[in-house]
Amino acid sequence: MATIAEALGIDRSAVVKRAKSEHWLHTTERTQGGRRHLYPIGALPTDVRAKVEIAAAKLALAAIATPAPANDDPVTEAAAASADSATAWAWFDRQPDSTKAEARRKAEALDAIATLVGQGLGLTAARDSVAAAIGDSPRTLIRWGKRVTGVPRADWLPALADQYAGGTRTAACTPAAWEAFKADYLRQEQPTAASCYGRLARAAKAEGWTIPSLKTLERRIEAEVPQAVRTLLRQGPEALKRSYPHQTRDRSVFTAMQAVNADGHKFDVFAKWPDGTVARPVMVAFQDLYSGKILSWRIGRSECQEAVRLTIRDMVATFGIPEQCWLDNGRNFASKWITGGTANRYRFKVKDDEPAGALTLLGVQVHWTTPYWGQAKPIERAFRDLCDTVAKHPACAGAWTGNNPMAKPENYGSKAIPIADFIAMANQEIAHHNARPGRRAATAAGRSLDETFAESYATSVVRRATEEQLRQMLLAGEGLRLDGKSGELKLWGNRYWTEALSNHAGRKVVVRFDPENLAAPVPVYTLDGRYIATAERREAAGFDNVADGKSFNRARGDYLRATRQAADAQVRLDALDPVARVTELQPATPPKPGVTRLHTPPRRGKAATTTEPTAAPTADTVTDLLTAGLARLRSA
Repeated sequence: MATIAEALGIDRSAVVKRAKSEHWLHTTERTQGGRRHLYPIGALPTDVRAKVEIAAAKLALAAIATPAPANDDPVTEAAAASADSATAWAWFDRQPDSTKAEARRKAEALDAIATLVGQGLGLTAARDSVAAAIGDSPRTLIRWGKRVTGVPRADWLPALADQYAGGTRTAACTPAAWEAFKADYLRQEQPTAASCYGRLARAAKAEGWTIPSLKTLERRIEAEVPQAVRTLLRQGPEALKRSYPHQTRDRSVFTAMQAVNADGHKFDVFAKWPDGTVARPVMVAFQDLYSGKILSWRIGRSECQEAVRLTIRDMVATFGIPEQCWLDNGRNFASKWITGGTANRYRFKVKDDEPAGALTLLGVQVHWTTPYWGQAKPIERAFRDLCDTVAKHPACAGAWTGNNPMAKPENYGSKAIPIADFIAMANQEIAHHNARPGRRAATAAGRSLDETFAESYATSVVRRATEEQLRQMLLAGEGLRLDGKSGELKLWGNRYWTEALSNHAGRKVVVRFDPENLAAPVPVYTLDGRYIATAERREAAGFDNVADGKSFNRARGDYLRATRQAADAQVRLDALDPVARVTELQPATPPKPGVTRLHTPPRRGKAATTTEPTAAPTADTVTDLLTAGLARLRSA
């Protein structure tokens, strides 16, 4: 009755009065001092029974665990208890599930004892009953109760978990032998533990070392040398870098054509070129970062800066100018003709007078990635697909080389696919790659790369390149001389002409062209870089093709007619009248010589002599000569 009175917080007489008025079921027991009433807890009213059970549980916990001594400073006591609780739970979280399950079983047993005591059963009887139910002795439950003495109920599990220290005995091993085994095993040649142990055994016999078994040394390596250290020492820094979790980059922050990335890929296929050379073709490709679509690509013999430049032109001409571009810091992508003038282009020296590259002139922000690090360039994932769909295409049967020297097929080198056929097949497979549905990227959400790109591209703000900018990105051929009569340009067996070239006939010019599309018109410049005109290609006509002949005659007639009209506009026939009129002039009277001398022939048999006068003859000299001449005539 005292327990019910304490649980209700009222006087004992009030409890008796209420019990009589409500006719509580009870039994009477004689005591030394008189009698007492015993009330079954299940027959009590609901509100009374709840309070009694709470009070009984508190008494049971007090009997199981003796409270710890109180601390004089309650703040310090709370902080210490919180720190101890965190440490205990951190240790408990590192234990195996079997240890955690055993702790929960012990806590449930102590809770069952408290519940039975709360229902009116004695502590000893409750402990015996629970011990019999779980198969442990009552003394074991007493030990468990002592473990949680002064411990809050929320922290019982760490307190009840078994803390096994484990065995501390280790096999004997000479320290020098252990160091020798580590130095031999932790090498980048990656020897096996068995071979290292064999060498260690021979050295131990010579040195008198004590060594344990191979398994013991392997377990000690795993226990004392962290996995990251083993990776670094046996496989090198690159392997350690790959073991670090990759960074997931969210490409949904971009829109279509806002950012692109590029790289080169050499296909594992033998291709035959028009000159008979057999080599593996190389592709340079640009990919949209938002959608993953391959925007432009060129296939050639090498990853040269010309291929990179033309691939950029294809992308810009078709889709526009991107804002940012991620490039591999390779020699061709970092060429001055591609990224010249970029402030962070560290492969070559950046000079003040360095020519601006193609991307720099377009205002594209260039970012550099680590070479041979596929995680930095999503286009590497696309290349992996193309290794299967392109390099292993049925058209390449017999031409596939294998992706490493150890993976050569049995028919290695039995065939070389013509490069024109390979390019046509690769173009088709890349188109299928972009159109394949069911993409699992976050931006695609089951759509194809083409659909993902088109949806975002329709709402994107994209800069467009001018015709002048596109012309500057073509390849330049310098020093080509125009035909001396017509001004016609000849380039790799093709003839190009336009009327504006007639004014530069016979001169050297600069022509910009696409070597893979020589049928397209070519821009022509002077040697000092001034634009002249764009010349169309003139195709050869069949000898008996009347239609082509008529078309040529018609074009030539138009040209001649237009030239005559231009000539008439430039020259007027009446403009010659002033200069055509001739003024009549009188013939001039010939002047008389100052001195006349007769010619004297030389005598026969004697050589003629010529005497140069030293001075002009005088009148006396002439008279003397005449007299002498007359005298010779008379004597003759």
